[in-house]
Amino acid sequence: MTINVLGYASTSARAPLVPYNFVRRNPRVDDVVIEILYCGICHTDLHYVQNDWGRSSYPLVPGHEIIGRVISVGSDVRRFKPNDMVGVGCMVDSCQNCSSCTQGMEQYCQEGPTFTYNSIDRRDKTTTFGGYSEKIIVNEKFVLRIPEKLDPRGAAPLLCAGITTWSPLRHWRIGMGSNIGVIGLGGLGHMALKLAKALGANVTLFTRSPSKEKDARDLGADNVVISTNTKQMGAVNNKFDLIIDTVPYAHELNSYLPLLSVNGTLVLVGFPGNLEPTLNTTPLIMGRRSIAGSDIGGIAETQELLDFCGNHGITADIEMIKIEDINKAYERMLKSDVKYRFVIDMSSLREMK
Repeated sequence: MTINVLGYASTSARAPLVPYNFVRRNPRVDDVVIEILYCGICHTDLHYVQNDWGRSSYPLVPGHEIIGRVISVGSDVRRFKPNDMVGVGCMVDSCQNCSSCTQGMEQYCQEGPTFTYNSIDRRDKTTTFGGYSEKIIVNEKFVLRIPEKLDPRGAAPLLCAGITTWSPLRHWRIGMGSNIGVIGLGGLGHMALKLAKALGANVTLFTRSPSKEKDARDLGADNVVISTNTKQMGAVNNKFDLIIDTVPYAHELNSYLPLLSVNGTLVLVGFPGNLEPTLNTTPLIMGRRSIAGSDIGGIAETQELLDFCGNHGITADIEMIKIEDINKAYERMLKSDVKYRFVIDMSSLREMK
């Protein structure tokens, strides 16, 4: 069965996204066919469209914060049925046999996960295309159930921004009474504030912008520290069990290391690449402090997040757009002009046909 799909694609690093017709791979017996209703816009989408990391393959259909409704299922599918509300995040497959996959950490698959877009299907070697499109076909093991209580529009960013901050919170066992810092108030940062607060932590936002204090407190921050104010920074030395760094560009870390408690950890979730200036290891050695990294989360952990958010009424703060406004949204995203995530209403794509 051939599935013809309309989407939006980038054809080169310098070209705007434009309408693009393509064919999805034939559904398999363990596949779920999904009509896409909403798709969040992630900063990673922008990086891939612009080939910032040097590994983009064109034409490229972005989108890995996908909410949709099941159209049909393969004969071996048991977990889903037509009309179920479901989600698809950053991955659509993995080897499922390595030590990472068998522990439920498919994002660290030792053979490399198959990403939702700009990746190669493990079975038929076709290119994967993402959620800026009408439909998607995904192995049922990588499809997530959306709780009925969640607004599907605000749930879309949970599939990347949400799980990226939830995973370190769970790994470092954050709970009642934990002291948590969050660096940066964007798509990731605003989810980190909401989730850490819901877990019972005392939450502090670090920001260079005093104007963000009210928003931060509305999102759950107990405290706001202006990171350029040395007096404010010094007042919270040795306090934090975990600091989640969501900043998406190169920046210095040295001023944050003394703020960690003994055995505390600063975890990077926003920026893959080289950091400057040189890291001062003295605070690490003298306090058995750590710097770590974390990447999205496994499928079971992502379902845990969605269920937690369903029980606590947590969704992302979003701005809805039509698909024809995608290039303007990218321009605004470069200026951090969104609170805090764009989500595409995919009915606007179907209206173009």
